[in-house]
Amino acid sequence: MTETQYPKLEELIAVLARLRAPGGCAWDIEQTHESLVQYLVEETYELVEAIEGGSREEMIEELGDVLYQVIFHSDIAAHTPGEEFTIEDVAANMTAKMVGRHPHVFGDTTADTAAEVTARWDALKAIEKPGRTSVLDGIPQGMPSLALAGKVLGKAEKLGMIDADAPGAIPLGSEDELGALLLAIVSSARSTGLDAERALRSTLRDLQSEIRDTERDLLSGDSADAGILNRP
Repeated sequence: MTETQYPKLEELIAVLARLRAPGGCAWDIEQTHESLVQYLVEETYELVEAIEGGSREEMIEELGDVLYQVIFHSDIAAHTPGEEFTIEDVAANMTAKMVGRHPHVFGDTTADTAAEVTARWDALKAIEKPGRTSVLDGIPQGMPSLALAGKVLGKAEKLGMIDADAPGAIPLGSEDELGALLLAIVSSARSTGLDAERALRSTLRDLQSEIRDTERDLLSGDSADAGILNRP
């Protein structure tokens, strides 16, 4: 890989550095990691929207906005005592992580199916992060509730609290059908003065408590009590 293979990327990094250098843009110079969080969240949602229904040009624009956030944070860190890392450090760390977690590609192990890759990924991540004591560790609780529900249910499935092959409690044929059902639930909640977001988060807190109880039971050799997932 030559130094000039990605000249436009290097130019973007240089533009950001110029904006934040003495004599640059006062707004850019004043930004911190914390002040940029709102923009990172906004740009991420705009990228999701472009992926789901945008044009090629919109995807290019929104990917650029997210990329700019990564470069921005890296430049802030490069000039913050105690942090002092650059976009090169970020890239090097990510490269090492991807190579390390794909020994079936870069090493001498094998993983022929997506399920085998996922299992190996989880095992390697557990080795890399020995301080984590629960499958829930590392899940951002600030995620949108539906996305959080998917992550938590996936962890429950790995613990055997959910039968992955069992039919769903509500038969669904398509995402259009699912979307209409979710909208009807939210509508019903509104009509009765209930907060669907808060309700789901509350139930997820209970489910996460059950998951932690199950983990303790598995460590002690006891069977888990029936909980949210086993209720009719």
